[in-house]
Amino acid sequence: MQNKVGPTIWVIALISFIGFLDASYLTASHYGAAELICGSSTGCDTVTTSSYSTVLGIPVALGGALYYFSVLILSLLFIDTKNKKFLLPIVFLTPVGFLASAWFVYLQLYVIEAICYYCMGSATTSTILFLLTPLIWQKVRHQLTP
Repeated sequence: MQNKVGPTIWVIALISFIGFLDASYLTASHYGAAELICGSSTGCDTVTTSSYSTVLGIPVALGGALYYFSVLILSLLFIDTKNKKFLLPIVFLTPVGFLASAWFVYLQLYVIEAICYYCMGSATTSTILFLLTPLIWQKVRHQLTP
């Protein structure tokens, strides 16, 4: 079945790994374990220290890291087993990730009025995952083991 899916699933795994690194870096900076490397003219600090950067005291970047890690593990399990039970959660997770990213981009542009490049990088990776997932699902939804 790898021939039907082609390299797209590997791209999803790679993009989710990049998203995981980005969101983990943002999470580490929130907890003071890393300093964001941004130019002084950027809004990284403004965005990452805003009231929108946490929910119930938990950094939203941590949620992003968990999201990307989940997509990464599920895609690797799918690559290994070709069992679509590992692909189905990705089909449901990526729209949620995309909508969350769209919300945070909106907040940066129109509410906080500052841009965090790492946050925009996360939004980009989330969008790519959202666009790629249906390509695979169309190819495998009627094949493979349940």
